[in-house]
Amino acid sequence: MLPASIVRRVALVVCAASIGGMIASSIANSTGAALAFGMVAAVVSIVSIVATAVAPGARPATAEDEAARVEGLVHDVVAQGAEEPLVRSLVRAAVRLGRANNG
Repeated sequence: MLPASIVRRVALVVCAASIGGMIASSIANSTGAALAFGMVAAVVSIVSIVATAVAPGARPATAEDEAARVEGLVHDVVAQGAEEPLVRSLVRAAVRLGRANNG
């Protein structure tokens, strides 16, 4: 199965080519071809939307992954000169805020 990003890129190229085809066939006074190119562009747009809708999302981070990320951020902020107790207090306040918002 192709990744959604590749499907979207191919759809973009085909859609752009279809727009060019619509313009060229309109200049050549070929309404049937212009209509065909327009239908191709419409179908490709729908394919792109469906590919995006059914694509699997990013893997949710585990609690351990998030804890390691936050710890790394704390370390970075402290390394830039912030006081560690103050930074940890800020993290605790953020956790309390998150818990309060989630019920």
